[in-house]
Amino acid sequence: MPASTDIAPRAGYPAQMLSVSWGALAQLVRTPSHSRRAEAARKLARHSLWLSVAGVAVVIALMLAFDQTEIQAMPARGTPGLWPIRILTDFGKDENVLSVLGVALVTLALVAAGLHGTRRALLLGLGTRLQFMFLSVALSVFVGEILKYLIGRGRPFVGGKANPFNFIPFDGTGAYSSLPSGHAVTVFALAFAVSALWPRLRVFMFTYAIVIMLTRLVLLAHHPSDVVAGALVGMVGAMAVRYWFAARRLGFAIRADGTIVALPGPVTGRLKRVARGASAP
Repeated sequence: MPASTDIAPRAGYPAQMLSVSWGALAQLVRTPSHSRRAEAARKLARHSLWLSVAGVAVVIALMLAFDQTEIQAMPARGTPGLWPIRILTDFGKDENVLSVLGVALVTLALVAAGLHGTRRALLLGLGTRLQFMFLSVALSVFVGEILKYLIGRGRPFVGGKANPFNFIPFDGTGAYSSLPSGHAVTVFALAFAVSALWPRLRVFMFTYAIVIMLTRLVLLAHHPSDVVAGALVGMVGAMAVRYWFAARRLGFAIRADGTIVALPGPVTGRLKRVARGASAP
């Protein structure tokens, strides 16, 4: 969200809310302005290509050598003792993750509309980062759904056999929407997005993503190659959204070599200024 969207002090709350909402949307589609965006685009293309090539190679290897063995070793669907895993896996469901982020965005906008000056700027700075996380997941999930439809891979044991090569492209049903895993897409996009903003959370976020990924295997919802493909889609999607934000100077900066780094958050920056002021002679 924009750093400041104050309008006339006498404007009522609805007008303030409209101003905040319009500013939040307008900043996302404004013309890219960062002078180093070409370098960042080349780096994104290069990293995405290498990641995709490596990921596709791993997916194919898993299909050929491991998928069938792994799903045969898992407990049967509906095993009563798996209820904790069924609860845990919902923490990676795209609808749940996007709903939480969406509610957070709306709540922030409602609160920011009633504030002015520094307090509004602090909230809107956080809002920009929430927008980045939401769009990273949303774009990745959208791409993942298209791939599911195009590929049409059957889930484990659909058709009664442990056949990792059961494909009906363009089927569009849940039984044939195994590749890529939607949960893996969601959690790896979220993990990448949060880690890009707050690198110290990287270990925690990717641990969360891996745990959710493993629940999909235990529940026989996906083959191993499905979750690896989902992780690939999620991370590449989040990388693309990060570039979009960086090119518009939203939450990220671009170094001379094209590396994209997170800008200090508004709260962090304010605390540092306060600390410097408190320690000044």
